[in-house]
Amino acid sequence: MRRPFSSVRSRAALAATLVVAVALVAAAFALLFALRSNLTDQAEGQADQWSNEVAQQIANQVPIGDLELPDSEDHPTQVTDAKGRLLIASEDMERITGTGVAAVRPASPPPTTAPTPTPTPSPTPTGDDDDDNDDDSGGDDDSDDDSRPPGAPADGVVSRPTGHSDGSATVDGTTVDYRFSERRVTGLAGGPYLVHVGASLGPQQSAVAAAQIAMLIGLPALLVVVGGVTWLVTRRALKPVEGIRREMAAITASEDLSRRVPEPGTHDEVAKLARTTNETLTALEASVERQRRFVADASHELRSPIASLRTQLEVGAAHPELLDVPGAVADTVRLQQLAADLLLLARLDAGEQAGRTRLDLVALVREEVSQRSADRIPVVPEVRGSAEVTGSRGQLARVLGNLLDNAQRHATGEIRATVRREGAQVVLAVSDDGAGVPEAERERIFERFVRLDDARSRDDGGAGLGLAIARDVAHRHGGTLEVGRGEAGGALFELRLPAAGRDPEHPVPAGASALGAAPAQVLGDRRE
Repeated sequence: MRRPFSSVRSRAALAATLVVAVALVAAAFALLFALRSNLTDQAEGQADQWSNEVAQQIANQVPIGDLELPDSEDHPTQVTDAKGRLLIASEDMERITGTGVAAVRPASPPPTTAPTPTPTPSPTPTGDDDDDNDDDSGGDDDSDDDSRPPGAPADGVVSRPTGHSDGSATVDGTTVDYRFSERRVTGLAGGPYLVHVGASLGPQQSAVAAAQIAMLIGLPALLVVVGGVTWLVTRRALKPVEGIRREMAAITASEDLSRRVPEPGTHDEVAKLARTTNETLTALEASVERQRRFVADASHELRSPIASLRTQLEVGAAHPELLDVPGAVADTVRLQQLAADLLLLARLDAGEQAGRTRLDLVALVREEVSQRSADRIPVVPEVRGSAEVTGSRGQLARVLGNLLDNAQRHATGEIRATVRREGAQVVLAVSDDGAGVPEAERERIFERFVRLDDARSRDDGGAGLGLAIARDVAHRHGGTLEVGRGEAGGALFELRLPAAGRDPEHPVPAGASALGAAPAQVLGDRRE
């Protein structure tokens, strides 16, 4: 059973919807907070304005009973004295909270006489009459009315809002929430007086509620739109990927590696995936083709010595006097060598790494040459001193043996093996005086089971694996193997390896060998 959200489209749509949902919810909370704060500030400003107007009337000595109070439904008002007694309140008010005084009716009728200012002591005469006529700007008189007659009572002092609080009031049976402003009036007899005036929070609550309803309706619809659009966009974006998947499934079912996945005309990651997939298919097709050729060539090479050996054994079984023992031994040796080459190639293809043993290439050449006493042409070793490299002694000895065997097949009278140091490299060179290798064939001879035309006409040739093995081993040791023209006119094979202590993981680029500078005339074909 298919699990929910198992596809990329589903996960992408869900992720986009969740991200947008979180962003919208955060934005909604921020918007509601800002709206509520703004409307609360507006109500607070209205309450401050009306509390200032009522307090100014008291400061101007208007009798408490004659105060003009604002409308009770919009701005419920209370005025209390220093002892917390209610002096006057808005009409029709049935209940109030948030002002600290729960009474809505004064205990006694409000006074109809104006509050008298608190008397202030007269300044003591100093005897300097001229001081009374000095510049007014130099005095500390706080009076705002210099025209008041001498002995007239001063007005009270209205403070700034001393506090704000939230509460509610019931007027004519309707309860509404309010924002209350408190002011203090001082400087009058019986004071200080406290004035509480509220401003309705109904508009704020209505606006916030409307915004909440709009968000509750709009946010889900918007999330549905976001999820749907993301689904469609992702589906369109991943359509080429689905085409790649279907084609890969068809290739797997048909085992036809010549097919390729469709490449979209875009320059995005999907197009890069398609191109990389096609490159992988191309490399895989080439690898499979090489494996097929390898199996076919190996079968062909193995068939000949096996058939020959079987024929000789059958003849010997029927006619012992006709048994060609040397021929049977030769076929067995050839079969053994071919099997060893195939096994080594299989290990190299499986990723077998070179050893990390330090060895002297000069000593290796001397030892290997000394063991080849039965060669058709003696090998002349031109080595001296020492030249240490790091690697597998067995594999490097195999490379040297393959190069010397190849030279034995084509030399006419001279084979030389030299070892020298060139900077950070050790160069092993094997040259002969044979026909040489045509320049056009110098890379092809390193392919597996490749033998040039003249080599196929000979019976003593190898299977075409020696040079392929030699180059693979050279690359495994971080080196190179190239062929050119020697001084004697024949082939010159140069194996370049990093000297001991150098990094073997940076092989020398192909073509860096110091081959003969003058182009050689092609004298004939050559095989491994």
